[in-house]
Amino acid sequence: MSNIIDQIGVIGLGYVGAPLACKLATKYKVVGFDVNPERVEELSNKFDRTLEIPEEELSEILGFKANSGLLVTSNENDLKECCMYIVSVPTPVDKDKIPNLIYLEKASEVIGRVMCANDIVVYESTVYPGATEEVCVPVLEKFSGMKFNKDFFVGYSPERINPGDKENTLENINKIISASNEATLDTMESVYGSIINKELHRASSIKVAEAAKVIENIQRDVNIALVNELAIIFGRMKIDTMDVINAAATKWNFIKYTPGLVGGHCIGVDPYYLIRKSMACGYLPHIITGSRRLNEKMPAHIVTKLIKRMNLKGCIVKDASYLILGFTFKDNCPDVRNTKVVDIHELLKEYSNDIDIYDPWVDSKTSIPILKELIKGKKYDAIILAVSHDCFLEMPIRDLLNEKGVLYDIKSVLPKEIVDERL
Repeated sequence: MSNIIDQIGVIGLGYVGAPLACKLATKYKVVGFDVNPERVEELSNKFDRTLEIPEEELSEILGFKANSGLLVTSNENDLKECCMYIVSVPTPVDKDKIPNLIYLEKASEVIGRVMCANDIVVYESTVYPGATEEVCVPVLEKFSGMKFNKDFFVGYSPERINPGDKENTLENINKIISASNEATLDTMESVYGSIINKELHRASSIKVAEAAKVIENIQRDVNIALVNELAIIFGRMKIDTMDVINAAATKWNFIKYTPGLVGGHCIGVDPYYLIRKSMACGYLPHIITGSRRLNEKMPAHIVTKLIKRMNLKGCIVKDASYLILGFTFKDNCPDVRNTKVVDIHELLKEYSNDIDIYDPWVDSKTSIPILKELIKGKKYDAIILAVSHDCFLEMPIRDLLNEKGVLYDIKSVLPKEIVDERL
């Protein structure tokens, strides 16, 4: 197997694939493939809706040069000249929280139809340990007619993209690589090493790398569940949770997590992959499932506290006017995937139909109408700060409330003296 890589195909041009394709395109010829023609057209026109790739960066790399450049396409035939394929498609869960690998399977079908002998296929999507070899490899074999580790080779290098983070970017973070044999691992090290300034960790197996990725997010989920539970306990004891956390954080080895909603495509989803695989092995992971259950219940806890505070202030709950500040799953980022603000909105609809959501960061189609600007002159009976975008922190939020209105700061970022309730 040759270590020379002339052309790379990146399958899936979302938050993970598009930045990866752009970085690789500075060193290699790269074909960025996505089944969404609208996404392909946007990138071709130098626009990235995720706001992760600047227009000037796209301008520099679009089009093939002598040995580099980027072609974005929805035509799988454009992938035929590639000798390495990197898959970065979504791996969600369904309504019953069961892992859905259909996008991974479809991507493997596409590659199977165009790949040639000695090609390498690398997966970056988050999965349970064993999925690459148990699910993806058989699809590649079926659609290519070739044999794994004889005619083609496979690697796994879990993505660590953090949407909205301009410091811990692709080239500035350590990256795990793993492969089905040493030669493939050497090739992956050469390719990824050409664009990454930090350490490349050679995992001992593909399963180890898959497991490492999934526990990165499980650890955060469990830690956030712990502080969410503490917030519930301290709330009943009439103790300010952030005061407690700030005091505890003065100890050198205390890890400072804060309570809140757990949404997004990773932390709120990935644990279910290991939960299902663990159950298939005959063990129910109590801490992981308990943490997921608690974090999923936080929207209901938040709405219950809000209604109680409104009652205590003499604000009539039924048919009250509500404003939710923020819809994205994290601060200063347009990503709305698996946002738990949807759950808060649905729970509030049991009390009123006068619910506005304002988020100037949202620029995509959503299931709920999102205000791009506040309604001039309108005042509200309750305001929930759900996302701490910088623009919200500069607003005179209390001026938007009626006389008995309640300001609920989920993020605990506003001055204590101006809020009525904190998580």
